Amino acid sequence: SARADTPPPPPSDAKLAAEPARHDDTREQFYFVLPDRFANGDTSNDRGGLTGSRLSTGYDPTDKGFYQGGDLKGLTKKLDYIKGLGTTSIWMAPIFKNRPVQGTGSNASAGYHGYWITDFTQVDPHFGTNKDLETLISKAHAKGMKVFFDVITNHTADVVDYEEKSYDYLSKGAFPYLTKDGRPFDDADYASGDRRFPAVDADSFPRTPTVTGTDAKVPSWLNDPTMYHNRGDSTYAGESTTYGDFSGLDDLWTERPEVVKGMERIYQRWVRDFDIDGFRIDTVKHVNMEFWTQWATALDAYAAKQGRKDFFMFGEVYSADTSITSPYVTQGRLDATLDFPFQEAARQYASQGGSARKLASVFGDDYKYTTDKANAYEQVTFLGNHDMGRIGYFLNQDNPKATDAELLAKDELANELMFLSRGNPVVYYGDEQGFTGAGGDKDARQTMFASKTADYLDDDEIGTDRTHASDAYDTSAPLYQQIAALAKLRKANPALTDGVQEERYAADGAGIYAFSRTDAKTGQEYVVAFNNAGETKSATFATGSADMAFKGVYGGASDTTSGADKKITVSVPAGSAIVLKAASRLAEPATKPTLTLKAPAPGATGTV
Repeated sequence: SARADTPPPPPSDAKLAAEPARHDDTREQFYFVLPDRFANGDTSNDRGGLTGSRLSTGYDPTDKGFYQGGDLKGLTKKLDYIKGLGTTSIWMAPIFKNRPVQGTGSNASAGYHGYWITDFTQVDPHFGTNKDLETLISKAHAKGMKVFFDVITNHTADVVDYEEKSYDYLSKGAFPYLTKDGRPFDDADYASGDRRFPAVDADSFPRTPTVTGTDAKVPSWLNDPTMYHNRGDSTYAGESTTYGDFSGLDDLWTERPEVVKGMERIYQRWVRDFDIDGFRIDTVKHVNMEFWTQWATALDAYAAKQGRKDFFMFGEVYSADTSITSPYVTQGRLDATLDFPFQEAARQYASQGGSARKLASVFGDDYKYTTDKANAYEQVTFLGNHDMGRIGYFLNQDNPKATDAELLAKDELANELMFLSRGNPVVYYGDEQGFTGAGGDKDARQTMFASKTADYLDDDEIGTDRTHASDAYDTSAPLYQQIAALAKLRKANPALTDGVQEERYAADGAGIYAFSRTDAKTGQEYVVAFNNAGETKSATFATGSADMAFKGVYGGASDTTSGADKKITVSVPAGSAIVLKAASRLAEPATKPTLTLKAPAPGATGTV
């Protein structure tokens, strides 16, 4: 008999073929919403149960930096509107209890966005109750939509202060951490959790942490100031990227095992008590990699024990460089990242008339995301967001002399690019109504309900003649209609959601970008081609089959047939997209494929 330490025989080809090729979440269509800005279903919670001025309650609908009144009941009442876009998953900005107001004078603003958490165990009263959340999730599920939480492990509300009242970042090299006994140590040596973390006290830090105010955090371990890095404000460069306070917010000491375990328990409770489907994780780049490896592995295992083997977690890694984003999947064990590299390339192509080669380079890096449980088809693609600004803002910036009709056409091309290429597309609430704004952050967070904020009232809404003085739940708006149509196209043709994507043509400069999407089950090929040039363009390129009839299924594409050399010629009108569908499955290859692997040199690392 085989010895106990002998590895089991490899699974048979038949068993491997029967396994799903990838995580089930490759066909999602997200709708990302800030609950405060979407719909006000209950005016009695506008002030979050607090009394006094706006600096106490956080509520001031005339100021874009304060609560506007949206809540979970409002979101629940509008589920049909969201579903009408073809949405399969709602992603909400954080809904946990926040410090109502931070800052003073002109810098004062409210926690309407959800990123200043004091209590990780309950819904912020401005948004409603934990019961309201249960109702939202159950009603969304009944309509066939998943619900994702936006979660934070990097920081909490700004409650820890320094006795020295100075906040410049102090590096580990110049000011090392000290054990209780006064010995210097490097916390990074203990981050993997394999070694016992040294005992520390308030004198272990370069600055002396002290808890101010009456904002006790929940759970109670968050009130221990030695659970934070206490090194001053991040400069968003070098070491301070992970060790510094993010705009003054208390930066958790994520190298400590108590913090890893504490954050595991916080979010395991939400998985256990609420039937949620996954997490979007904030500020992933600002946390050490070892934390993610431990935390994501623990959450995956816990969700599986709760019967949710397809629990899905994607992280915000704010970088357009795939070499920076992909390690959080391969090493950090997240299922995906928000696809900032795609966002930048899509903007350049659709809005700035850039080269198709930029898109080609992003998709060409897809191999970097491949692990035993993940790959690039799970990436979460988007065109703009609540931090950087909306796609409508970028369109205005890039095309200052464009007419509304020209902006609408470019917006539609950007949507086509996102919906027809690999990944899970995100519609940022309001983009389907043509929202624009004057920039990122507060300027990209308009209300869907009639606004009283002067800064929003003069914002353009692409494709409409409406202003922000009126509600914007118009299902006949051109971009709403287009997104709904693209969703229906994807549903009717599953290859367009997660079919194998193979590049066919990339113009050097403005012009055509084309790829095939092939259904792994049916073997049916679709050809998708975009043109960002100002005039009709044609291109000739190979497909997967010779003498195959292709039928136009989107964008007014003409039917065509590939030649004996497998090539077709497509003509794509200015600033638009077409889709062609093969009449039958790919021809069987004449010869079996061969695979040759070359072992890397001893000590080398990388992806084969």
